Amino acid sequence: MKKVFNVLIICFLFANNITAQEELTISSAVKKTLENNLDIEVSENFKRIAKNNSSILNSNYLPNIQLGSEINTNIQSIEIETPSGISGTLDDTQTDNSSAVLSIDYNIIDSSGRKYNFKKSKELYSKSNLEVQEIIENTILQLFTVFFEVGRLSEEKEILKNSLDISKKRYERRLLEFEYGQTNNLEVLNAEVDVNSDSINLLNTSKKLFNAKNDLNLIMNVDLESEFNINTNIEFLSQQEIENIFSKDIYNNSKLLIIEKDIIISNLDRKIAKSSYLPTLGLIGSYGWNESINDNPYAFYNKSISDGLSAGINIRWDIFRSGKKIIANKNAAINQANSELTKKKTVLELKKELRNAYQTHLNNIFILEVQRKNLNTNKNNFDRNIERYKIGQVSSIEFRRAQLNLLNAKLSKSSAKYQAKISEAYFLKISGEIISRFK
Repeated sequence: MKKVFNVLIICFLFANNITAQEELTISSAVKKTLENNLDIEVSENFKRIAKNNSSILNSNYLPNIQLGSEINTNIQSIEIETPSGISGTLDDTQTDNSSAVLSIDYNIIDSSGRKYNFKKSKELYSKSNLEVQEIIENTILQLFTVFFEVGRLSEEKEILKNSLDISKKRYERRLLEFEYGQTNNLEVLNAEVDVNSDSINLLNTSKKLFNAKNDLNLIMNVDLESEFNINTNIEFLSQQEIENIFSKDIYNNSKLLIIEKDIIISNLDRKIAKSSYLPTLGLIGSYGWNESINDNPYAFYNKSISDGLSAGINIRWDIFRSGKKIIANKNAAINQANSELTKKKTVLELKKELRNAYQTHLNNIFILEVQRKNLNTNKNNFDRNIERYKIGQVSSIEFRRAQLNLLNAKLSKSSAKYQAKISEAYFLKISGEIISRFK
């Protein structure tokens, strides 16, 4: 049974290491993600659309200029009869008409609220920048979670390998003692069971690590076959840095900044609705050219050419449009009020999240320090037990208990370290500082 597990582990570990591996730090992972992540790329494209929409070319501030031309031929038969009794017919008379016109119109006063629409397009572009920022922040936070899960599982794998090595040495020692009659078969079987148990744990962790690395490659949008050695050296922000960030409150939070933009936009929408009560006053002008040729011998003229300029002012005023403007203005006022209420609700929620994230991170840092002390205690205890085990003063059960205590202490300390780093990242996300710290 033990040999089967060992073969499986060797094959699995070999498959995970057949390609050259580069070291991956959190900074380099963030860089790869910002360059390659597809969600970020899509959001950047939406931002470009918003930028295009905010251009003066999309504002109705520029005049409309049109150029038109027409050429047509009219062939008809004419039958004529005068009051004096003269009559006659003309068969297949042809008239050729050619014309061209250049026209221009420009609204001096525009009831569509172009001034506020133009401002709104600028604010929508600014909002799209914040939306991209929020997507980047969420993606970086997701990257942190997966990256440090890979780091935790990598450490766990090494810890379990070391524990398996200890169990193998114990099994080999008991097997040798059994051959020389210095122990019984039960001790050998117990040692073999422990080797198999440690082998299963290592195999399960290796599988989880394999899946987590695939998740990491997916977020960074690199080849799923890519292999990285995670840099497990972690540095935490100082207590003073945490306090300084907490003192800034939530006013750099992207979600809050987006809602503030929504308030500005809803205010502009209300002004746009009010603009519908204004008239539209415009200037119009055109230059036209026309030529007409016909072969009717009795026509007053056979060819005429005309050209000239025309200009004027037009005004349109919707006095009453079945009450739609009244409803639009009322709804715009309600939407503006809702935007203000949404901001108040969001501020309360974000303040609560920030306080929770702050306290959670402080608790996780404290737990990490406790786990470090606990690890030192269990390591000293195991070192004493291993020496006593060699001279037969400790039973296999006691030795195994000390081994498992050390194993659990190592795993708990490793888990606490990465949990503290993830809670730090979430705290930075809520405070709006995560991009500036890691971009």
